[in-house]
Parts: sequence; C-alpha cells; structure tokens
Amino acid sequence: MTFQRYVAIGDSFTEGVGDPDPSRPNGLRGWADRVAEVLSTHAPGFGYANLAVRGRKLDGVIEGQVEPAIALEPDLISIYAGGNDILRPQVDIDAIVKRYDAALARLAATGARLLVFTAYDPGGSAIFRPLRGRFAVYNEMVRWSADRHGATIVDYWRIRDLRDQRHWDSDRLHMGPMGHQRIAIAVLDTLGVPHDLAVELPDHAVGSRLAAWNEHAAWTRQNLAPWVHRRLTGRSSGDTVSARWPTLTTLDAGTAGRVG
Repeated sequence: MTFQRYVAIGDSFTEGVGDPDPSRPNGLRGWADRVAEVLSTHAPGFGYANLAVRGRKLDGVIEGQVEPAIALEPDLISIYAGGNDILRPQVDIDAIVKRYDAALARLAATGARLLVFTAYDPGGSAIFRPLRGRFAVYNEMVRWSADRHGATIVDYWRIRDLRDQRHWDSDRLHMGPMGHQRIAIAVLDTLGVPHDLAVELPDHAVGSRLAAWNEHAAWTRQNLAPWVHRRLTGRSSGDTVSARWPTLTTLDAGTAGRVG
C-alpha cells in the first residue's frame, strides 16, 4: 500500500518529544517522522507534514490543526489527542470524545485513510496508575468513534512490551527513541506497509537503591514539579512551540526538503 501525502496531527506524542535529533525542527524526530521515512521509499514525490504541538489539549488540536491538515489534501491522516485532557484534575470524557468524534467525521469526509490511537495503558506506572480507569473509558469511546467513521485503530493500549522502561524517556511521560521506533513499527504494520524497522533496546542497567532514590529525586525536581506547576498556572510546554513540519516535506532518514 502506498500513500502520497501524509499529515500527522496531535500533541507531544506525535510531535516526537523524547526522541531527540538536533538536525530536525524542534530538535526532534519521533515515530511520525520514522513512518514518513518508510512511506517515502514506496512513493516518489511523497509529502509529509507534522502539525502536532506538545501540550495541546483536544480543543487545541481540533481548532489549530484539523483544517490546516485538510487543506494539505492528504491521503493519510493520523490523529492522537485527548491525553492531556485526561491528565487534568477534572475531565468530562463524554464531552471531549463528542468533540473528538466530530473532528473524526470532518477528517473522514476527506476520503483520506484515517489513523487513530487508543491511549497507553498506565497500569505499569506508579504515578499514573490511578488514572487507568479514565484511560480505559476514553479508549472504548475512541474505538466507538473510529468504528463510526471507518478509521483504522493503532491500539497503543495493547502494545504490552512498551511497559519495559527502556522504551521511555527519562521524564517517564514521553517515549524515548526506542518507544517511538516501536510505535512506528505498529503504525506501519497496521497499514500493511513493508519495512525493516526493529527495536534494539539497551542492556538493563542494575544500580543500587541509593542510585535509584537519587534518580527518583532528580526526576521529581526536574520533571514532575515543573509539570505540576504548569497545570496549576494554566501554562503549557507548547506555548512557545510551533509545528515542526507545517508544509508538505520530502523526508528520508537523513534529509528533508519542502515539496509544497
């Protein structure tokens, strides 16, 4: 299966946070870039855009990215949104999925192949495990909406090997390079696109209890505290961030250039 124009929309998950590459916009690569690199090998003149911005809640994705994505006339669209809403102290999941469903209807009406994601299962996380019920309810409603609009589901919830922390960034919230690689593999497999991507995890590092305590203390200071502070003050990590690839771009593993 080949695609000519792929547009990715969403939040930090799709922007690529946790997968650093200083040579690319925002210093990131991410699973969507990895998917685009493979898709480009199957279609001459392939174009890719990534409108995702970290910290965006569902309404921000819908209001700022859906229409610009449609204007690029893609034949493949991916969307992941709602995760940042679920992490808020109060959330009406029925209300956000109602708006999500309307956005999927708008995207599906273009005739493009539409990819949607369930949310990750936080059951293995001591920090986010209390929200597991919210994520499960959200996922069932996303599946309902995807079925309504003929969208293809990439079931993030069921990728159990992602519980291995070697897939994750040191912030414990975003995937690291191998996590993004694993999602790229899941996307390409779901689409039925041939590829030779593989996950190569580093060896387990065995440290002392003191080292583990120091690591946790550093994470609390450097990652958890700023995250909580942004939510208390109504700020977002994406307030000063722009979309990485706002126009259609040719992309391979080493180079990128605008095509339209």
